[in-house]
Amino acid sequence: MPGHHLQFGHWTTLSGRLSLFQTSAGSVSATTEGWALYAERLMDELGYLDDPAARLGYLDSQMMRIIRVIVDIGMHLGLPVPEEAGLGPGLRWTAETGRAFFGAHTTRESAFLDSEIVRYLGVPGQAISYKLGERAWLAGRAAARARNPRFELKAWHMAALSVGTLGLDDLEPELAAL
Repeated sequence: MPGHHLQFGHWTTLSGRLSLFQTSAGSVSATTEGWALYAERLMDELGYLDDPAARLGYLDSQMMRIIRVIVDIGMHLGLPVPEEAGLGPGLRWTAETGRAFFGAHTTRESAFLDSEIVRYLGVPGQAISYKLGERAWLAGRAAARARNPRFELKAWHMAALSVGTLGLDDLEPELAAL
């Protein structure tokens, strides 16, 4: 799968042309993790997840990421837990309710769930930035494809990875211009 190893390896080969910010020190989740989620979706789009077990694993990971976003937003904003969540009436998102929700909707082990809650308490907005980054990669690709009748996916990927890490405000327009 063309995830981080391709991304970081390509940045290493371009290290003489890109700044330290563009290749490592300024790593922005929207670019790095957005690319990783985009790459997973790309493998599905290209038909590499046709095996039922592989497809189920992909969908399970997607579900986990949705839960991460819900829990991250809910905990940091102290929002009420919707009754449909099945955790009980009148609750607010806390580490405890987030952990219970995560456990009820994934197949992950207990230690993993605990680490996820600690992770998102320590890095607010990280889960959201991953998904917003994925959306920026998808929208940038769609715009580039619409703009260029001779669009080639492989060439676009290499050009997109060649810009290094970008902030979320710049990511989609930069990818669209390629």
